[in-house]
Amino acid sequence: MDIQFIRRLAELLEKSAIDEIEVVEGDSKVRITRHVAPAHMAPTITCTQPAAVAAAIPTDAAVATTPAAVEQPPQGYMIKSPMVGTFYRAASPEAAPFVEEGSLIKAGQTLCIIEAMKLLNEIEADISGKVIKVLASNSQPVEYGEPLFIIAPEN
Repeated sequence: MDIQFIRRLAELLEKSAIDEIEVVEGDSKVRITRHVAPAHMAPTITCTQPAAVAAAIPTDAAVATTPAAVEQPPQGYMIKSPMVGTFYRAASPEAAPFVEEGSLIKAGQTLCIIEAMKLLNEIEADISGKVIKVLASNSQPVEYGEPLFIIAPEN
């Protein structure tokens, strides 16, 4: 793909109501996204670092108070979906899940499969640690960036 084509795509995105455009041409792939937060919304802070690192980062969100009745999600490293597709915990319906809550995992270990456009994509762990929570259900559609697992990093 040439740079002029990419510039025309960016201009198209800018002039339209489209938030994201992706073009695949042979081995080349380009994705252009526009994320504009509405003026009335406060910015959201998402942390994909181990809890010890996240706690050391000062944010304005740290001063906000949360009602005690609201359940807080478990703390840890979040594995997010790298694509839109269907989440599968095992290689086949009769097979055991790749991981369970409480499983010890190593970096590079397969955690799940996401089917996208009839292709099965193995999703691997970024870090070693213990699976605290499996957030997606088997055969559930998932979105790009949706949290799938929470991992307690190895010390």
